[in-house]
Amino acid sequence: MSIISKKLVIAKFGGTSVADYPSMLNCARIVLSNPFTRLVVVSASSGVTNLLVELTQAHVNDERRVQLLKNIAQIQYSIIDNLPQSQHLLALIDSLLNHMSVLSESLILNRSKEVMDELLSIGEQCSSILFNEVLKQQGEYSQVFDARKVMRTNDQFGAAEPDINDIFRLCQSELLPSLNNTRFVTQGFIGANEQGRTTTLGRGGSDYSAALLAEALNATTLEIWTDVAGIYTTDPRLAANAKPIKEISFSEAAEMATFGAKILHPATILPAVRKNIEVFVGSSKQPESSGTWIRTQVNNAPVYRAVAVRRDQTLLNLHSLKMLHAQGFLAETFASLARHKISVDLITTSEVNVALTLDKTGSDSSGQQLLNDALIQELEHHCNVKIEDSLALVAIIGNNIPNTTGVCQQVFDSLSEFNIRMSSQGASQHNMCILVAEKDAAAVVQTLHRDLFEGLS
Repeated sequence: MSIISKKLVIAKFGGTSVADYPSMLNCARIVLSNPFTRLVVVSASSGVTNLLVELTQAHVNDERRVQLLKNIAQIQYSIIDNLPQSQHLLALIDSLLNHMSVLSESLILNRSKEVMDELLSIGEQCSSILFNEVLKQQGEYSQVFDARKVMRTNDQFGAAEPDINDIFRLCQSELLPSLNNTRFVTQGFIGANEQGRTTTLGRGGSDYSAALLAEALNATTLEIWTDVAGIYTTDPRLAANAKPIKEISFSEAAEMATFGAKILHPATILPAVRKNIEVFVGSSKQPESSGTWIRTQVNNAPVYRAVAVRRDQTLLNLHSLKMLHAQGFLAETFASLARHKISVDLITTSEVNVALTLDKTGSDSSGQQLLNDALIQELEHHCNVKIEDSLALVAIIGNNIPNTTGVCQQVFDSLSEFNIRMSSQGASQHNMCILVAEKDAAAVVQTLHRDLFEGLS
């Protein structure tokens, strides 16, 4: 019986996991320890994407551009220095780095998002080639597979939408037949439109890529390897007593990802849910640690599971007397936001005011601002617009929150010393959200974690 007919594991390694040669070697050992891991999805090496994003910015002068190119090249060459000498490998990486330089120069005159996506894709292309060489160094027969052959998307460069049916069809024909005999290394984050032009899935899209591939290949397990040993009750950097979570439901994990837990990209959960694929989150630095399993059904579903925070939030306050006893104002507002590809998180309303928080996690790869002048002018045609920045969204995540007596009192009593700018509770069984000043975010998370979790046995 073939390997993939029994079980198929897709393993995705984040930027810190493939940051340098020792990190890649750790990941290679993880891959080789499981014969069912037939497809490996990698991010760009840590720091590379940020450097590439800066390279796309209009304000970058020639001196800084040259320095950025050198910094990116140095990350690649430092890995090559630890591999057996290979003119072929060096030529592949040099070709990509030269192409990166040409693209960065072309952006001086042509600020095309299409060019930006092609430039941003080079980080993943380099890391996939280098990681494949590390696998081969360990005696493994593996090949690099260009994700753009199967990751079909639309033409929305910077934040492309995947075509699930096309991805399934292409994976079944181009990838699946060879998985039993060959282990492949491919790229996260990048895809191609119908014409073959390179697209990107937006910042953090490597997790999403891996999940889409797992769905299209009918995988049984998706492994997300990062620098943290699973999912915790909150960010351990904010609360020293944060506890690891052994098992969590898809619904809870989706809330955590959406509201700022950086372990998972928000979209990752969707393909896994559609095919009921178990997701494992673990540390590539400490693979022996237990990690976290994300499943449809879990044995324990507490009222409070975790506290997450998403920083750099924008509050959009819209005021118009036309709202009073009128219809259609919200429809017109949301139509404007939809035309500009903006997602709304929280919403509260009064007779003449609507307050919205905006979701930046889906922003495009180049880091372009959500609230552009065209959108603001469009909104100002029918209301007064006030924008507040430097805010943070804190989410209490758990189960049956709206129907559990005392939740609101416990949360607001804990936060009596802080100003809560906005709150939302009741729309979901799995969260209660509050908006606070960015400067208070860490203290709010620490206070909630102390009162909701650290007193529990």
